[in-house]
Amino acid sequence: MHLYLRDAPQRALILVTSFDDETRLNRPRRALVFRAGEGTKANSQAVVEFLRKEDVDLVGAIRLTQYEVMGCLGLISVGGELFLAIVTSAAVIGNLTPNPTRQEQVSKIREVAFFSLNSNTYDDLSLASNAPTSPTIGAYETNDSYDRDPFGQQTQTTQPVYEHPCAALSKIMSSGTFYYASDGKWDISSRLQVRTKRQTQHDHSIFDPRFIWNEYIVGSLMDFRSRLDPSERDELDTCHFIILAIQGHVGLHSIPLPAPPRSGGPAIATIATISRLGWKRAGTRFNTRGVDDDGNVANFVETETLFATNDASWSYVQVRGSIPLFWEQQGLQIGGQRIQITRAQGASQPAFERHFAQLIEEYETAHIINLLGTKENEATLTATYTAHLQTLRANGNTGVSMSNLDFHGVVRMVGHDAIPATLKSLDGVQNGLNNYGFTSVEHASNALITPQVGVFRTNCLDCLDRTNFIQDIISKLSLEHYLRNVQREWVSSGQLWSFHRELWAENGDALSRIYAGTGALNTSFTRTGKRTFAGLLADATKSVARSYINNFQDKGKQAAIDLLLGNMNTQQQVTIFDPIHDSVRAALAQRLDEYSSPHKCQIFVGTWNLNGRPPVDNLLSWLFPRADSTEPDLFVLGFQEIVPLTAQQIVQTDPEKKRMWEDYILGTLATHRDRSTEYVVLRSEQLVGTALIVLCKAEATRYVRNVEAATKKTGLGGMSGNKGAVGIRLDYYDSSFCFITAHLAAGHVNVEERNSDYRTIVNGLSFLRGKTIGSHENVIWLADTNYRINLENNEVRYLAVNDQLGVLYDADQLKLAMEAQLAFMGYEEGPILFRPTYRYDLYSDEYDTSEKQRIPAWTDRVLYRGIGLDLAVYNRAELKQSDHRPIYAIFHATVRVINVAKKNALQAQLLAELTHTNAGESLDQKLSKMAIKIGIARTPPPPPPPRLPERPSRHNTLGPPEGIFTISKPTSSKPSAPSPQPRDPFDSDNEHSASSSEEELYRSSLMVPIEPTPISNSTVRAWPVKLPGSRSVSETRSTPDIVPQPTSDTYTLSSSTSFERVEIPNSLKEGGLRTTTEEEFHRPVSVSAVASMFEAKSKEVTSPTRPSNGAPASRSASGITRTAPPKPPKPASLASHSSS
Repeated sequence: MHLYLRDAPQRALILVTSFDDETRLNRPRRALVFRAGEGTKANSQAVVEFLRKEDVDLVGAIRLTQYEVMGCLGLISVGGELFLAIVTSAAVIGNLTPNPTRQEQVSKIREVAFFSLNSNTYDDLSLASNAPTSPTIGAYETNDSYDRDPFGQQTQTTQPVYEHPCAALSKIMSSGTFYYASDGKWDISSRLQVRTKRQTQHDHSIFDPRFIWNEYIVGSLMDFRSRLDPSERDELDTCHFIILAIQGHVGLHSIPLPAPPRSGGPAIATIATISRLGWKRAGTRFNTRGVDDDGNVANFVETETLFATNDASWSYVQVRGSIPLFWEQQGLQIGGQRIQITRAQGASQPAFERHFAQLIEEYETAHIINLLGTKENEATLTATYTAHLQTLRANGNTGVSMSNLDFHGVVRMVGHDAIPATLKSLDGVQNGLNNYGFTSVEHASNALITPQVGVFRTNCLDCLDRTNFIQDIISKLSLEHYLRNVQREWVSSGQLWSFHRELWAENGDALSRIYAGTGALNTSFTRTGKRTFAGLLADATKSVARSYINNFQDKGKQAAIDLLLGNMNTQQQVTIFDPIHDSVRAALAQRLDEYSSPHKCQIFVGTWNLNGRPPVDNLLSWLFPRADSTEPDLFVLGFQEIVPLTAQQIVQTDPEKKRMWEDYILGTLATHRDRSTEYVVLRSEQLVGTALIVLCKAEATRYVRNVEAATKKTGLGGMSGNKGAVGIRLDYYDSSFCFITAHLAAGHVNVEERNSDYRTIVNGLSFLRGKTIGSHENVIWLADTNYRINLENNEVRYLAVNDQLGVLYDADQLKLAMEAQLAFMGYEEGPILFRPTYRYDLYSDEYDTSEKQRIPAWTDRVLYRGIGLDLAVYNRAELKQSDHRPIYAIFHATVRVINVAKKNALQAQLLAELTHTNAGESLDQKLSKMAIKIGIARTPPPPPPPRLPERPSRHNTLGPPEGIFTISKPTSSKPSAPSPQPRDPFDSDNEHSASSSEEELYRSSLMVPIEPTPISNSTVRAWPVKLPGSRSVSETRSTPDIVPQPTSDTYTLSSSTSFERVEIPNSLKEGGLRTTTEEEFHRPVSVSAVASMFEAKSKEVTSPTRPSNGAPASRSASGITRTAPPKPPKPASLASHSSS
């Protein structure tokens, strides 16, 4: 491809396919045009167009490079200007397999130039092969294996008066340590096992975000790509205009090996190493050490050894990374480079556990090989490291273990030759070699034959020299094991092991240059297997050079790395406006009614914590709560504790219980007396005890597409599935739905842990092709949220049995968290007109009478957002086999049915109108004038869905919408202060008690050697959303039992149109409570009736006399007649409330 510059009518940079691309590589004739935005957005917004080559006016344009360019790395704003990063030179490393039908080609980036979209000030500097470096950065790279000049020429250049603002970035990215998939047909950021499991054609939007180093500068282009039509997206990918690059090292050799006698000639194999350096805590040796609060460590590298023949591929993965503690080491110090641990264990343990939670999630299990010595500095780190690991394991996590090997001590005693035998003698290493396995893939079927189920995490102080030495040995041991199984004679191939040693020596040198500025130590031994005087001299020279570079040049390099990664506080990520597709998309959205029609449907949503108990109760009263209940299109049922949360269940999930409940639910639906349709299980998914089941009418399945499921662990810090979420997404007709059932952290006082669990789920639960919870039009949570009520136990019980629900709701932790924008931002919940659903004695209407005396709470909730969702009913059912009551919500949903032919015709019409040009005018010129005319600042691009918070609801606006209830904050009740946390959380006071299943888990974990880990998830700040204004007292929603005094400090709750059909229990009608013995059904009442009732109560309308404490027959919160338990006496703290 070629890069052109056109100055008129507006400066533009244009990437176009070359003649060679179009003829030899069969790429489409396309162009990618870049321009800066207008006015105040000229340094932060770019206009990008993907056009046919013939629609771009190249008359008068200048080709900026003599040779073809490789592609674009992204856009970055530096010094008040926008720059386009272009790979101007690259070298092909080779193909990872000898199989001609399986192309996985790798290229190394040699030169990167940054071209301004705003001015020509830096045009000459952008093309300078030996561009001058910043005096503050200097020659921070010592690269003895790579020539910076792509054409083999060394010319004398004149020092310019000023330097290029991106000179430091260009130097880093031209250092020969960045690689990309040059054929664009595979994902270089993901290891072989992950790529094979996808079992789909490569999608450029799917990659491992830990290792793509240009993610910050290429992010806006990937968003632009996602907004293209599928056919255009495929053409953009085929043109290879956009490059995703990793940093690290890729080495590759082809080897002729002896073939079986029947095949004749030698077998051709390839052996390669790919080291992927993580960027989330990137930097230089003395500037970046240890861990950050999100669990990311410095110098984290995933190294994959690959061996491939024409028929199969083998892969083995290891990782390295700085010790995951908060520690520092100053460069120049008298008496040596002393280590300082900057946080005590209590403050650093959460980050330590987050790091290993990430490893467990990615690699299943991990064994640490710690190579630190016994001298003062390294011994201190080892002792602290061990203490943190012991705490991790004390909480039950056996997924992480450690072996210590004093590398320098062994070398001093018996030399380098003794290291392999010493390493293999370690029990943990031997167990890992025997149990972790390796990845093997058959090429013909692209089938995963064997997976790797664990990883060695090796570290020394810098994770360079000693670490590379050990990883070389482990890689060889695993490859030997594989070869003995497939072709035993290859084990004795001297050429194979010579190439293997060379690859690991090059790998060590490359990673050392990136982190420390020089090649690695001990590489002469790695290459030859011998320790020589020349090798000792080379190591001494590298040590001196490393010390100089780290102390005097690395600060400038660190600043450049932070600039590339977007870590600077003043940086602003570039956004993109696409005049064609953004304009067509906006016009289509405005004319939606022309090519679509609404379709009404009904969705039943229910959630129930089963307390580990099998199905016993008849579910009809839950699934069809009213006699005239219609059959919904979808049943969405969430269950928590579907199995007892014991240690054994957490280690190995039992899917049989979920299947049993599926059969039981289908059997129940089949017995419904007014049954007119069959239901089928559309999709179900389970995470230990949390399960989500979606059932659909058989005749409606033809309208359901793109059904996917995903899970996210949050229990014990993300390592265990005893807590977490299960999500199922689908498209019903042409509207998207996402259903999430979750089980959040338990314990009365653990509000922040529940908030953190919510954030972890929102940010971590994802589906295919990058879809997240926030990507959907309609989202419904049906969950055991575990939020409690901030009142004393006796107060809650009294208010609950007397149906004074307003006072209870004012102290509800979830309500308070939503008000404070700490969780469930943008979601709505129907009015809670039923008693707390937790915690009951089994088969009883009595709240917990056990020794624990747990405080009743509305732990089970349904929350939702979406303009197509209309809440009709929100209530609970009286099934008593569990300590929770199930709840349900019935939604009348409106989905869109799109007429594809009409949409395509309208889209083509709009596109034709937009792209029509007059005689002598190119499309590019027209779009340039249009962009200037409309003004970029007034036509921003549609932003991508935020990760957190999700889309705000309709009531989060400056003014209140129609149909709003206002709930006054409590004026006479104050949340009780938590008492000190006891040592055993299950021997706590009432307000600290957790669920019985968690108590069983806690007890059993003390006896069973399984090891989940408590990790406090990282906090992600939400967007500030202004709370709506207050409402008058007459509109205040409350229960008639107690009337809060009117205050100005109120918040609003949107009802939209859904509350027109809210069911109000008869016991709450006519301004007060009344007891009844006759069987009654709830009848829908209007919002106006509810408001009138509440207004009458606020004017002190007297209610019927409340029954005395006793046990007369009364109505439960769900409206079903029962014999009420004796009511508790009124607490003294509630004496100020009216008992009316």
